Formats: sequence, structure tokens, C-alpha cells
Amino acid sequence: MSDLSPPRGTGPLAKREARLAWGLLSPTLIAVALVVLLPLLAIFWISVKPVSLADLRAPEVVLREDLRGDAEAVGDEANIRYRLRNSSQEQPINDVSFTDTIPDGLTVGALDARCSLDGQALSCDLGDWEPGFRENLMIPVTVGQAFLDGGVDPGDSEPAIEGKASSVLTNNTFTFENFARVFDGDEFWGVLGVTMFYTVFGTIGALLFGLFAALLLNKEFRGQGILRGLYLFPYVAPVIAVAFAWILLFDPFSGSANALLVQMGVTSSAINFFGERPLALIMVTVFEIWRYFPLSFLFILARMQSIDTDMYEAADMDGASPFQQFWSLSVPQLLGILSVLFLLRFIWTFNKFDDIFLLTGGNAGTRTLTVNVYEQAFAVSNIGAGAAVAVVIFGCLLLFSLFFFKFISQEEGL
Repeated sequence: MSDLSPPRGTGPLAKREARLAWGLLSPTLIAVALVVLLPLLAIFWISVKPVSLADLRAPEVVLREDLRGDAEAVGDEANIRYRLRNSSQEQPINDVSFTDTIPDGLTVGALDARCSLDGQALSCDLGDWEPGFRENLMIPVTVGQAFLDGGVDPGDSEPAIEGKASSVLTNNTFTFENFARVFDGDEFWGVLGVTMFYTVFGTIGALLFGLFAALLLNKEFRGQGILRGLYLFPYVAPVIAVAFAWILLFDPFSGSANALLVQMGVTSSAINFFGERPLALIMVTVFEIWRYFPLSFLFILARMQSIDTDMYEAADMDGASPFQQFWSLSVPQLLGILSVLFLLRFIWTFNKFDDIFLLTGGNAGTRTLTVNVYEQAFAVSNIGAGAAVAVVIFGCLLLFSLFFFKFISQEEGL
């Protein structure tokens, strides 16, 4: 007898459940889109715009108002001064105008041709302004008794300002010069090589040291909890504190490491660990390994303690050596967590900025892509070029992730 029921997951109930599930997930998906996708799209947008640090603030009309001259007795003549300027040195502002209220008791004299007066309401149409435009607009007034009695200053009223300005962030001006600047010459490939060295060796080193630490603490012994806490210190300590501790420790003039090496006869003179090529790159990579191996240690230790001990007892009875037990029993069980840790640590290390910046500032051959983002955006004040480097970083990590999930994760069954 044939089964005439609809395939699993295609019936009306399954469809209603699917709609309900998507409805429940929609707030989370929207939040993720707002938090992740919008900043990412903004970076892509800025990367093809000729944006400098000064362009982040849109051009605007700057107006300052004060009363110039004697205004202490009836009949005194003074001037209401409006100091006007275009805040941008590169972008014009069109159709500039403002309105203001003249305080009671001040009689306005001859007006500028661009201004008009309706009662005490002053209106001025100043037309189009070139970049960097500045002007002092003087409105002559005569002081009356009402002004002296009121105690009101012209600057107490806030003028209403209007003007149209085109911002480079929102206009239709696009350029690929930012990417051309990134890939110009051999500088980019050198920076990429430093980034790959720092990322690959920092990631692998953190995994290997974490694995070694997990093997040491996988057995029960007195003081195990205290030792685990000490292992976590590099990871939980503030990065600025441990970075400066390393700088002081390896200082070529007063560092303990140099003093010890000289006294032991290892070297005849002090070594500038963070100021010489390629030693500086090696040192920041070692710092990366030391600081972040505790994370790998925690995950690997948790996975090792979940492995059935009966396998090790059987292997021990069969005469397997400790190395054989580790290679044939432990490693296959750990490949899954090691693969995940490698993916996460690779992405995090590739994006790492603060460690290198605190230790060397990107000098002595330690300039990575993330440091390049900072230098382009803030040191050179080219926000567009900095965003272009960030897009390149995103592209590199995307390619690595695709390669990982297509090949490595399939081999490990992830």
C-alpha cells in the first residue's frame, strides 16, 4: 500500500511552524543586520569616496553675533556684528540665508542690500559661498530706552541659518584612487607578508602552547586550580599593562632581560628587541602567543577531559607508549576543537591592532594591515584609504573562511 501522506516538512503544519520560526527569529536577524551589515556597508561606501578626516564633518555656516560700540545711553550708535564663515575649505555652501530678531529698543539704520527688516525680524540672503568664505556683516543700530531697560543682548537670540552643502560622504563623487594607493608599489605586499607571518605563527603558536598546557594540567594533582589560574593571567590581564611590562622588561637600557643576557655572556651589548628587524616582528609574535594561548588551553582542556578514559586504559594494556596514545587517541578527538580554534584565532589575530601598536607602533618591520588602517585614516588623515585597507582585510578573511569551510572543515567533519 503506497504512502499518500505529504513529504516530511512540506505539509500545512510544517509551513506554519516555519513561518512562526522565522517570525521569532526576525528580531534577532534584524539586530544582527543593523550591528554587522550596516557598518560593513558603510566601510565599503567610504572606501570608494575621496574622504579626508576633515570631510567627516559636513560643511556648515558658522555664525557669531555680538554688539560692537557704545550702548550705554539713549542715542548711542553701535553695530550688530555677524561674523560669518564657511567651515569647509574645500566644499561650497549654496543659498545661504539667516533670520534673527533685533532686540526691542534698537533702531536699525541703513541695511545691507542683501538684508531686509520686518518689524524687529531681520532677514539676510547671502547667496552662494566659496570654500573658506569669511565675512563680517555690520548692522548699524541706535540705542533706545527700551533696550537699556530690557537688559537683552543681541547675542541672546539664536539666528536661524539655512544653507545647502554637498558632503563628499553623500554626493555622487566616487574614486578608486584609494585602492590604487593601497596596492601601489611594494609596500602593500610587504605589509601583507608581515601580517601573514604574525597571524600564521601567532595562531599556530597559541594553539601548540595551549595544547601543551592542557596536557600538563589534564591530570589531577595538588594545586591544580592555582596553576590553572596562573595560566589564565596573560589573557585576563589588561593589554596595556602587560604590553608596557614587556617593553620595560626588554628595554635595551634598563631592561632585566638585557642585563641578564649580558651578565651570562650571551651577548656583549644590549639588544633592542622591539626596535630591530626582524627581531621586533618575532617579539610581537611571541607576545601574541604568550597572551592568547590560555584561550586555546581552556577549550582544549575541556575537550580532553570529556574523552573516555577507557580507550587510554585499553591502549596502555596493549603496550602503547604515551606518545602513541596521544597521537592515535587524543589528536583525532581534538581535531574538531583545534580546527575551530584555528579559525577563530586566525581571524582575531589578523584583525589585531592594539598589541602591535602598544609594543612598536608598527615600526621596525611590524606594520600590519590593521596598523596600516590606522596610519592611513588618522596619521595621513585619508579616511577613504583607511577604509580601502579595511575592505582588503575583509576580503582576505573572507577568502580564508571560504577555503577553511570548503576544505579543512570537511576533512574534520565540521
